[in-house]
This record gives sequence, C-alpha cells and structure tokens, in this order.
Amino acid sequence: MTVEGAASGAVRDTEVLQEAAAEAAESDGLFDLGTMLMGKVSDASYVDIGGYQIHLPQWDPIQIGFLTLDLSPSKNVVFLLLAGILCILTFVLVGRVFQRMEADEAPSGFANVVEAMVLFFRDTVVRANIGHGADKFTPFILSLFFFILYMNLLGLVPFGASATASLSVTGALAFLAFLWIEVAGFKALGPSGYARTIFYAPRGLHPAGQAIMLLIMTPVEAMGKLTKPFALAIRLFANMTAGKILIFALLGLVFVFADMAAARWGVAGGAVLMATAITLLKVFISFLQAFIFAMLTAVFIGLIRHAH
Repeated sequence: MTVEGAASGAVRDTEVLQEAAAEAAESDGLFDLGTMLMGKVSDASYVDIGGYQIHLPQWDPIQIGFLTLDLSPSKNVVFLLLAGILCILTFVLVGRVFQRMEADEAPSGFANVVEAMVLFFRDTVVRANIGHGADKFTPFILSLFFFILYMNLLGLVPFGASATASLSVTGALAFLAFLWIEVAGFKALGPSGYARTIFYAPRGLHPAGQAIMLLIMTPVEAMGKLTKPFALAIRLFANMTAGKILIFALLGLVFVFADMAAARWGVAGGAVLMATAITLLKVFISFLQAFIFAMLTAVFIGLIRHAH
C-alpha cells in the first residue's frame, strides 16, 4: 500500500465518522466517540458499502438440546469467505502458471512472489522448526498464513472489514491449530509417549517423588496445552482490533474538537496524518501477525513431535 492509498483509507474512515456524527446530531446532538468506536469494530448483520447497508439474511436459530446455534451470516462471515476465495484463486492461478512452464523455466510476476514465499516458509519456518517429516505440514502452515493475511488486508480496503478482529474467528483458527498440534504429537509419539506430555514423572525418581511430580505437573502440563491456542487467538485478535480502534479514535478527535475554531484545523490535519501513518503500519502488522501465527503453529508442532 502506498502513502496515497493509506491517505485514501484515512479519508474513507473520516467519511464513516462524518456519517456517525450526523446520526448523533439528528438524535440528541451529541457525538459519542466511544459508542461509535464499538459500533465500527464489532460484527454486524449487514455490510456497509459506500453508505449503503446491505442487510444479510437472518435465519432462525437451531436448538440442539440446551445449545442454541445462530448460523445467520454476518459481516465477518462475508469477509472470511472472501478471504477463502482469494486463497483458492491465488493457489489455482499460480498452479496453472507452473503447469504451463517448462522444466528449466522460472516464473515471473505474482507467481514468482508466491513461489518465493512458499520456499521461505518451507525452509525457514516449517523445516527449521519441525524437523524430519516437516514437508507434509507445509500446505497447512501456508494455508494458515495466506488465509490470515487476506483477512487482515481486507480490513484496509475501502468499506472492508478484518474478520481477524473477531475473537470467534481467531479462536476457531487457534482451535484448528490446536488439533493439528495434538494429532501430530500423538502420531509421532504414540499413545504412551503422548500421555507423557501430560502426565509427567521423571524416570529414576522414587515412587513417592513420582507421585508428587504427577500431582503437581499434570495440571501444569494440561494448562500448557490450552494456553498455546489461547495465546494464538488473543494475540491476533488484539493486534487487528487495536489498529482499527486507534485509527477511528484519532479521526474522531476531529469531531470532538469541531466546536473549537482555534484548534479545529490543527487537530484535523494532525489526526489525518497520524491515521495515514498508522494505516501504513497496519499493512506491515497484517503480514507480521499472519507470519507469527503460522510460525508459532510450526514451533508448537515441532515441540510436541520432539517432546524430549
């Protein structure tokens, strides 16, 4: 994203804030920045495009025993599906480029960029952290990276939204990573070896000492398995939510100081410049957080496959 693109994104966010301020003026004449912020970063049953709200279909909840499931699509679901479609298009189009290439021919353009990223992840992230037999995990780690990256970047396009700013989305991704980590460990260590990753008792210790170690370390090891996906989910959610809140908070200062003629233009210029800089920073954060999520998943897989 260029400086011009970041500036246009800040202008678009300013337009959104202008609409919120106009709605507040029509209702009670007060502009509530906190309420507006929560409304813009939370999920919704509609997609806002150019000031027009496209309402999504709402279905009756499904009751399964005491559990109520609402499968109605929301704004985050729409952009999550869009990110999935972009992932499919990326790999299908790049795959077709490689199918048409000769054996000694090198790709160019976007296919060359994707190939460089694939090789980087395979050699530096997957093989370096998982070790022997790591290549079979490369498709999953790469899919995680590109899927999260597209969700992050969709929040920077006009009228877009980052599905990763929803804890339910990042929680589902972390749960999927947790399943891959534990299944990989179970297959590599076997039932008895996997059990020792939870029920820890050092060999050669007196039976009484082993009993004490089991009593102390078993809850610690079990909690350690749960804290890994929890950390993955919270880290990604917090970083993607904080950036959007900060941008809207800075631009909201324009309307907070709207009645102060002396400070109005200075605050407006400074807020737009800072929001533009943060938007550029969010491009880097989008790549960084996708990389960290994928890399930590590979690290956790390697740790459990080599439990010693």
